[in-house]
Amino acid sequence: MLVAGSVTAKKYTVSTPAALQRALQSASDGDTLLIKSGKYPVGNLVITRRLILLGENFPVLDGGFRNEIITVKSSGVHIEGIQFENVPQTSTIDYAGVKVVESENVTVKNNRFRNCYFGVYLSATNKAKVTGNDIAGTPREEQTTGNGIHAWKCDSVFITGNRVTGHRDGIYFEFVTNSAVKYNYTSRNIRYGLHFMFSHNDLYEHNTFENNGAGVAVMYTRKVTMKHNQFISNWGASAYGLLLKDISESRMEHNRFYSNTVGIYMDGCSRSVLEKNEFSENGIALRLQANCDANTISNNNFTRNTFNMGTSGNTTYNTISGNYWDNYEGYDLNRDGIGDVPFRPVSLFSVLIERVPQAMMIFRSFTASLLERVEKIIPGITPDRLMDEKPRMKPVNLASFAANKN
Repeated sequence: MLVAGSVTAKKYTVSTPAALQRALQSASDGDTLLIKSGKYPVGNLVITRRLILLGENFPVLDGGFRNEIITVKSSGVHIEGIQFENVPQTSTIDYAGVKVVESENVTVKNNRFRNCYFGVYLSATNKAKVTGNDIAGTPREEQTTGNGIHAWKCDSVFITGNRVTGHRDGIYFEFVTNSAVKYNYTSRNIRYGLHFMFSHNDLYEHNTFENNGAGVAVMYTRKVTMKHNQFISNWGASAYGLLLKDISESRMEHNRFYSNTVGIYMDGCSRSVLEKNEFSENGIALRLQANCDANTISNNNFTRNTFNMGTSGNTTYNTISGNYWDNYEGYDLNRDGIGDVPFRPVSLFSVLIERVPQAMMIFRSFTASLLERVEKIIPGITPDRLMDEKPRMKPVNLASFAANKN
């Protein structure tokens, strides 16, 4: 039966928009459409059979800012080597360069997307692969810009090796389970490089989120693993490398947070592990809100941050232990590598600036330094129970993280 299927499959070579439309209407399951190099002004092309679409030297399918370019309504479709461009923004329909609806085992690979409202849109689709695509939009306002890769109500989808710039969210997951986001680069997106909503049992690793409105937001989600990612230069009045909002039972390990307004902002998080991460040159490395509980923060490096930690309350119900803090001034008499006195990572000025932003004017002054030292001896403003009982004298070895080349 397999031999018979391979013999009967046909290959259509097309070089005009009319020929492409005829081939889509004539092709049967398993057929291949080879689209020759050139520009193809097209309307909405609907795929209802299991087809392979291959482009030769990136032929351009131009939507002319009129409608969606390809809508896939069949399982087993493969789309590769095509440039999609000029998809319009609308207030009622999420038009995309490629939209996949209620299908399985669809692959969108090594394509280019230019000036598309949404690049790739997966709706109620399982076991799809979106890999190696270059997606670039023209950012306008958040309300009038779509997402680069958008997945809604999907299971077992794999988003790998894509480059996404100039959209609202680079990659967006909502109600997506058992899926992975790996080796992607997202930059200059208006809102988030990656946005999770109500998406459980997922993994994202070896991604770089650089210079977005904010790096990543994971919200209302449980059992997410985040590791070997880089969060770089996500700056702004309300920006952060990683926002964790009402998540639980998750892991953040071997990530790098470099030069963000806030490295990680944790709000309403519980029963999660933050381990072996690097925080360097951030405004605030870690902001741990008072409504977080039962989290473990250990074996992380905090270096050259303006403030290593901030919080909104005076109590903590989390475990903070075994981290390296570059402003720790304790001693290690027994030379076991662990400081003999606890370290309070929340500084006086991180608390003062939150209450009175104008206090930043005297930051790093002699008066500020004197007040900090008095506060360490007799805590009166900073939370006295928020402390690292076993601060490290030397940084944690994160050599495996250094091997991450994105």
